[in-house]
Amino acid sequence: MRVGLGHDIHRLAAGRKLVLGGVLIDFGKGPVSHSDGDVLLHAVVDAILGAAGLGDIGSWFPNTDPKWADADSAELLVVAVEAAVEQNWKIVNLDCTLFAEKPRLGPYREKIEARLATLLGVSTDAVNVKAKSGEQVGPIGREEAISAAAVVLLARDE
Repeated sequence: MRVGLGHDIHRLAAGRKLVLGGVLIDFGKGPVSHSDGDVLLHAVVDAILGAAGLGDIGSWFPNTDPKWADADSAELLVVAVEAAVEQNWKIVNLDCTLFAEKPRLGPYREKIEARLATLLGVSTDAVNVKAKSGEQVGPIGREEAISAAAVVLLARDE
């Protein structure tokens, strides 16, 4: 078994769409990013690649490559999962936390968990999503940024 940890953070800007865990969130701000800026999926990609010993999201999907401009981060996650599976790893479970002052993410939690489970090829009880506010502290608390952390457990699929 192996454990992987992923993290991502992006600045927020008015007039951009906000996608978290592959789910469109109704909010007036979104991440400034080369791809769609889905901080949750980016953290999950890094966690999977790290656990499998396959590097990180930046080496697989560099922000200098025009191929990934405005990319749907769900596509990046599918590539990472496929790469782990090719190395005989299977996903056991995922635990992740979103950090945002606004919007309130509780109403989206189950939908995000379901989307993540589908993308990972696991049951929804293997996926846990939590949301924390910034308590009005730092860039997250001032609504200048959004962040996510993810921990994934992989096991050999023998």
